[in-house]
Parts: sequence; structure tokens; C-alpha cells
Amino acid sequence: MGRLVFVVDPRIFESKHSARAVQARNRMAGAATLSFVDPQTYAIIGAAMEVHRELGCGYLETVYRAALAMEFEDRGLEFVDELPIPIHYKQRPLPLGYRADFVCFGDVLVEVKALDGLGPVEQAQVMNYLKGANLHRAVLLNFGTTSLQYRRIV
Repeated sequence: MGRLVFVVDPRIFESKHSARAVQARNRMAGAATLSFVDPQTYAIIGAAMEVHRELGCGYLETVYRAALAMEFEDRGLEFVDELPIPIHYKQRPLPLGYRADFVCFGDVLVEVKALDGLGPVEQAQVMNYLKGANLHRAVLLNFGTTSLQYRRIV
């Protein structure tokens, strides 16, 4: 499949408004190609957008996890919820571990949050979970804002 990309030099337009419109279109074209580049994370984010569209913000994280599990089922996405991930210290397992909110398609960790915003702490947390689970891709979702926030982490 080929990529759909709109590339127009914004300098050919006289007004700033027109140049901004072209830049926005180019960004959107890049986002549209995500489905071709990584259809799995694209499908996860699409399911999360539907959950956020239905519920909005303001619920606890557990509500969004339950709704997202239902949406994954409705869309036929392969997932495991509450997957245990052992944590090691100096190559010895700790007596406690982490439970991933979801692992989709066998190799994409999905972390659900319901916070005022995402910051470097949440991203670092997901990076540690990836390391513990020996996975290489994650999607960090935040349902706590008026628009769904998401980050694809590789």
C-alpha cells in the first residue's frame, strides 16, 4: 500500500492563514499514514477514541478500562487484560509485580490513565513496564481530559 501524503510548500501562499492550513493538512496526512505504518496501535487508539467519545472525561480509570475491554471485544481486537509482569531487582524477582492494563496483539502494552494530563512520569512508568514485560511497543492513553490524550511509545 502506498502512502497518501499532501506536500505543498506553504511559502507559495500569501497569507499566514493559508500557510497554516497547508501545514495542518500535511500533519493530518502524516497521521493518516499511521494506519499503514502500524495498524495495531492505530486500531487501539481508534477504540480508545470511541470510548472517550461515548463516556467523556470524569470517570475513574477502572471505568475506562472496562469500557475499553468491551470496545476491543466489539472490534475483534486480540487482547489480554491485567497481564502480570514480574519485576526483577538484581536479577531476582520481587515478591510483587505489575499488572499491565492490557497487552494487545501479543506485543503492544496498553496503559490506561484518567489524569489531568500526561507528563514525563507516566511515560517513564510505561517505559519501565515495557522493559519488565520484554515488549517494544506501548500505547499510553489518558481519558481524564476533554480530548483523549495518547502517546505511542517505541
